[in-house]
Amino acid sequence: MENKLSASFKVSQTLIKDIAYIDSFKGKWQGLALSESTLLKELKQIATIASIGSSTRIEGSTLTNDEVRTLLQNISMSRLKEREEQEVFGYYEVLELILASYRDIDLTINNIHHLHKALLRASSKDEYHRGQFKRITNKVVANYPGGRQKVIFNTTEPARVASEMNTVVTWTVDHLSNEDYHPLIVIGSFVYEFLSIHPYQDGNGRLSRLLTTLLLLRQGYDFMQYASMETEIEKRKAEYYRVLMLCQKDRYSDQENISEWLLYFLKTLREAIDILEARFEEIRNSKSYFSQRQSSVLEYINNNEPIKMVDLTVAFPDESIHTLRKDIAYLRRENVVRKVGQGKATLYYSIQ
Repeated sequence: MENKLSASFKVSQTLIKDIAYIDSFKGKWQGLALSESTLLKELKQIATIASIGSSTRIEGSTLTNDEVRTLLQNISMSRLKEREEQEVFGYYEVLELILASYRDIDLTINNIHHLHKALLRASSKDEYHRGQFKRITNKVVANYPGGRQKVIFNTTEPARVASEMNTVVTWTVDHLSNEDYHPLIVIGSFVYEFLSIHPYQDGNGRLSRLLTTLLLLRQGYDFMQYASMETEIEKRKAEYYRVLMLCQKDRYSDQENISEWLLYFLKTLREAIDILEARFEEIRNSKSYFSQRQSSVLEYINNNEPIKMVDLTVAFPDESIHTLRKDIAYLRRENVVRKVGQGKATLYYSIQ
């Protein structure tokens, strides 16, 4: 694998710059998420729909994000008759599992099998190969609207899949543990190898993107719960296939080099971050997440700071002191009010 990672000085500089950008946002996001916790639920819902819609459309689905949202609001596996509906259901189930339990899902062959099985659970046509490595040769195929397909490259022969998967999983786990390579390089390399091997009869593209989210979350990139790399890949689908084909042309030779793939991988992650940051600001600026009473309390503090709790009880005689204390606690958690002092000397200020 190490030979595949060699890069020119120019490429290395770009990789370093992209990694620094992503890691800088990783640190920044922790503060944003803590101070704006009320936005996170909405951001997560938007990202989930976007990820499911884009990842299934990359594989040929025609469902829009609105159609995906409607389907998930009324979902029942027994009513899923269309193939693309089954794919949406499977992607949703696995993504939700990863978001809820990523800390407990180690990168192992058994866990990858389990995720693949869950991904295809709704499709009876896929029952024979769910959670099992492929037995028949397959290819990486680009799917386009109208059913048109284009073969991008051949993949690992079935007889070699188990050995190659064990090798890449071991390599990934070791290097993430040893920290001798940056985790983003390790994760990007794993995704490339997974796509090159194409270990399952079907579902490899979707599973590769779910595994990307899993590995990033496990390495502390918590913002991936609210961002969608899938959407950025869909936007640059032609480039996605072009880069894979470019790197794959020297597969199994000393000339194989994946630096172009790593550039693409990091670029899509950067762009997903930019979209998340813009969406975060848009939602924060366009909505109030306070009740009418909480908004009134905040306005009172803005106009009369510093204030004491007793001032609030006088200003809001119809509210109990217990309710007002809860409102103040909530406003502090949302980082719009700060507390100075203790006990009866406590003062409250607004944070502009």
